Amino acid sequence: MTAAIEAIRVSYKYPDGTSALDEVSFSIEPGECVGLVGPSGAGKSTLGMCIAGLAYPQNGKIVIGGVEVNRKNLAEARKKVGLIFQNPDDQLFMPTLYDDVAFGPLNQGLKGDELDLKVKKALADRGIEKLANKFPGHLSGGQRRLASLATVLVMAPEVLILDEPSSNLDPHSRRNLIGQLGALTNTRLIAGHDLEMALDICTRVLILSGGKLIADGDPVQVLADKSLMESNDLEVPHSLLPHREMHHLARSRQK
Repeated sequence: MTAAIEAIRVSYKYPDGTSALDEVSFSIEPGECVGLVGPSGAGKSTLGMCIAGLAYPQNGKIVIGGVEVNRKNLAEARKKVGLIFQNPDDQLFMPTLYDDVAFGPLNQGLKGDELDLKVKKALADRGIEKLANKFPGHLSGGQRRLASLATVLVMAPEVLILDEPSSNLDPHSRRNLIGQLGALTNTRLIAGHDLEMALDICTRVLILSGGKLIADGDPVQVLADKSLMESNDLEVPHSLLPHREMHHLARSRQK
């Protein structure tokens, strides 16, 4: 089976010479949901940009569904990948939500009833069809997050890259988003700090730290490793802490 995402010794440096990714290698199978976690500045967003073809590694390569992401194959590779930015404002820029979701298919030549049906289905799938004629800037944070997802899923990408999808969401919106992401069948790489989300819906977790891939394995086993987590400026998720340790942590935060 051809891997959905394959990173082969990927290295990337910023213009000032700072290393963002240092020979990162991994393979993700079609349909897998994988969490990409690490401290701020670990290289998570840079890796997502490279997979989506918005940046190119100086060394190594990324292959999406058998297609290498490079300048020659960029158009073909980008058809396979949908990138959900951390800030929905980076994806919602049209007068209405309907227009935002229609933007991609319209630019691929879809029109008339076929376009209308496709857009309405994408909105309905996310449960936001009643917001079709709303200005995206007037939507709540949770609604805008689902709207961003609709603008990408309407293009039927094989692979979804999500950057901090649950950031700044209230508990209800976060839980709704987790349910929706967990129900998708696309290959998903979810980058962020929401470790409980990773435990809920991911079958694997990658830890990226200092541009290096530190760990790759079962979410519970990886995220429960206190020594591993603390050495990479992370904390064991509350749901994996022993009861006594959770109680002590809660009391220390109240002081």
